[in-house]
Amino acid sequence: METPLDRDQARRLATSIAWGRIAIGATAILAPSLPLRPWVGGAVAKQREAKLLARAMGIRDIALGLGVIIAQRHDAPVRGWVEGGGLADTGDCLATLLAFPALPRSGRWAVLASAASAAAGARLAAPAVDRGD
Repeated sequence: METPLDRDQARRLATSIAWGRIAIGATAILAPSLPLRPWVGGAVAKQREAKLLARAMGIRDIALGLGVIIAQRHDAPVRGWVEGGGLADTGDCLATLLAFPALPRSGRWAVLASAASAAAGARLAAPAVDRGD
């Protein structure tokens, strides 16, 4: 797919998504109930097992976000990191949709919109982030 973005626009979009991913990941590690609450509800968000999974996903998100940032700073290929993040976000969308009726009404839409936006942004940015415009 050809993207309407030039290299600089794609890199700015990828960087924005990466910093958002890092922020959410850090929150998931430090205060796991916060990102869990809209996704699975208050009672589940307080369970130790749920917090463990939130922290693991937080580490995943920090790693993916830092991969984008560090690759750009070292003028290394970025596309794989952007695509990896987009795949993770697509997985979050799928997981949300599979459990949709059981999830908190307002939170499920917020999580789905956030993950879908990041996945779409990755799809848009990936083809151009390493282009030699």
